[in-house]
Amino acid sequence: MDSTERNKKYIIAIDQSTSASKIMLFSQKAELVYRLSYPHKQFYPQDGFVEHDAVEIFTNVIKGLEQIVSETKIPLSEIAGISITNQRETALIWDKTTGIPVANAAVWQCQRGADFCAELRNKNMSGLIKEKTGLVIDPYFSASKLKWMIDHIPGVKEKADKEELLLGTIDSWLLWKLTNGKVHATDYTNASRTMLFNIHTLEWDHELAEMFGLPESMFPEVRYSDEIFGYTNPNVVFETELPIAGLIGDSHGALFGQTCFEPGTGKGTYGTGSSVMMNIGNEVLNPPKGLVTSIGFSCNNQISYVFEGNIHCTGDTLNWLKEIGLVSDPTETEDLAISVEDNNGVYFVPAFVGLGAPYWDNQSRATLSGMPRNTTKAHIVRAALESIAYQVKDLVDLMGSQGDIRLKQLNVDGGPTRNDFLMQFQADMIQGKVICSKIEEFSALGATFLAGLAFGVWKNMGELKTLKVIDREFISEMEIDEVNKLNKGWNKAVERARLI
Repeated sequence: MDSTERNKKYIIAIDQSTSASKIMLFSQKAELVYRLSYPHKQFYPQDGFVEHDAVEIFTNVIKGLEQIVSETKIPLSEIAGISITNQRETALIWDKTTGIPVANAAVWQCQRGADFCAELRNKNMSGLIKEKTGLVIDPYFSASKLKWMIDHIPGVKEKADKEELLLGTIDSWLLWKLTNGKVHATDYTNASRTMLFNIHTLEWDHELAEMFGLPESMFPEVRYSDEIFGYTNPNVVFETELPIAGLIGDSHGALFGQTCFEPGTGKGTYGTGSSVMMNIGNEVLNPPKGLVTSIGFSCNNQISYVFEGNIHCTGDTLNWLKEIGLVSDPTETEDLAISVEDNNGVYFVPAFVGLGAPYWDNQSRATLSGMPRNTTKAHIVRAALESIAYQVKDLVDLMGSQGDIRLKQLNVDGGPTRNDFLMQFQADMIQGKVICSKIEEFSALGATFLAGLAFGVWKNMGELKTLKVIDREFISEMEIDEVNKLNKGWNKAVERARLI
């Protein structure tokens, strides 16, 4: 190992999430030294459409990189390099000469590809796509969004056919920009979430590319996360080149950051939406209905696969409570929830943009049901919090139904994990253990771990395990009869939401 790299003390992590670009500085001990956050605008141009301005995102990233070095006064000579973790499935197309996107990026929540996805399902393509990609046909994934851009934005198809355009997820966009257009690449995790990547052959799938009308000349190269992808260009940022490694989708980054390296270990990320993942080892397994199989992480020239379920709305539910005035800040929800004995029969299903796993129903809409006359604000807030735990339980139960591999414990991260009521209720619902670590930024930590392996900051994955510090543990206290009763009410509420 290069002792020079081993002596470098810091790694900068870019965590480009749905709501903001966060720039963080981690030490050799995996401690979060400094953090900056730059929110970006959310665009809703028509019903079901959700967009981000990729140029605004990149501008914020550059601002953050420069500011974190300026404010911490840490010399570039002590920084080993940069890692990138990103909101997944969000995709864009840009001109490879000018670097200008053809339109705003289509966010993972965006439903613009719903009609084409319905066409594919009607043509009985579900089996083929699931076999190749491990995914269900849904506009959540990148492919149908990119097809919509090719089909509907004037001039894009013609430029694509002339090999003048590139496509990618946000990680590949940031990499391309930071290297001043020298590197167009992504990692295996982000590729596996596009619905265009064959998780068996580990290549872009020719048949799927043709099905979605996307020329493969637009596609990024796919690499392992613990490789050095390229170097920052001094014309873009910093006077010294810094290596870039550790590219990984945010949910996968959290899995790696939680050191879920063995089969049966899993994590739940509570962000705008939520991802529940369980490591299933180095071979592709058919997932239970409603879940998908994805690439969990790629490291040491090996691929680890996961079962995954994605929930559209969890942390965003708490933001909604604030937006409609039920709370002035999401931190108030815990005290309100424990101010009442139970949910009083009230259930909230936060299907604002449809339901994700295990239902994959983009037509359902949010409902508040079961309210008697004595319902209070506290009951509604409690029902909103409980909805997060019910949705996670749906996925954990399915993962356990596989039989051969069961979830041993749920390692959790994200802002809502600070809510002790929610975490205890989560442990009760899954009838197991919930582990909260001291650090919340596990997506960034996972990307940092992978970059650190590439840079030689850490020796191996075993060393990474010694860096994890547990903060709180929650163990189920509720009787199984009560769990079943509450879950029965949740299932009825979901049925009502799906009738809309």
